[in-house]
Amino acid sequence: MAVKTFNPTTPNQRYRTVVDFSLLSKVKPEKSLLSSINKKGGRNNTGRVTMRFIGGGHKRRYRLIDFKRDKEGVPGRIESVEYDPNRTAFIAKVLYKDGERRYILAPHGLKVGDSVLTSEHAEIRPGNHLQIKNIPVGTEIHNIELSPGMGGKVVRSAGGMAQLVAKEGTYAQIRMPSGEVRLIHLNCSATIGQVSNLDNENVVLGKAGRSRWLGRLPRQRGVSMNPVDHPHGGGEGKSKGGNHPTSPWGTPAKGYKTRKNKRTQKFIVKDRRQKL
Repeated sequence: MAVKTFNPTTPNQRYRTVVDFSLLSKVKPEKSLLSSINKKGGRNNTGRVTMRFIGGGHKRRYRLIDFKRDKEGVPGRIESVEYDPNRTAFIAKVLYKDGERRYILAPHGLKVGDSVLTSEHAEIRPGNHLQIKNIPVGTEIHNIELSPGMGGKVVRSAGGMAQLVAKEGTYAQIRMPSGEVRLIHLNCSATIGQVSNLDNENVVLGKAGRSRWLGRLPRQRGVSMNPVDHPHGGGEGKSKGGNHPTSPWGTPAKGYKTRKNKRTQKFIVKDRRQKL
């Protein structure tokens, strides 16, 4: 899909861009696949803010997405491709041969009327779901499981795409969108193709209000605060913050490694920061 621009009739219109939704189906969401969402405003069960800069936003209903794709051997037909306010990717409504309807992540290039299938003998084409052991090396995939049967957990955002690099023993090497090469068990499953809405990364909000519609509060810079409020605060006039960038609580930022999950470290073949 293309990105739409506007005539600069107002200051925010000059830079504002939106994804062209004209190719999406003009239908209402399936009622049986909707659920309510309660907003927390970034607060925990005691009412304290634990995630800053979250609040407001347009009211939404959650679309129940089938990340497991566990209707083995039952062919389905794409009824509609729809917008989902809860994610950057588009979603597709599938009508299966047994009469059940489900939402799935829409791969790039999938159209209304196309068929999808979950099977070890399914064709290698966008929208079909297979175990990694049945996918040829070099194939582009998304919605990848990390443990067999738990449902797709990674590569689910707009334009996301991983590549099956190699198969060794009981594991496959998969290159993630970040450049990291990771070992994933061959019995895990994935969907063929690239996630839809490739132009999402090119969208410019254009004004502060549009950010508020998405539930984002204004973010205050540390250098504009007083020393009592932030390590970057204070100084005469316009200052740069002085020492190494940190959070308000002193944790180093911009390059400081915080990953400490030793349990899964053995599955990372190449770190995303390593150069080829």
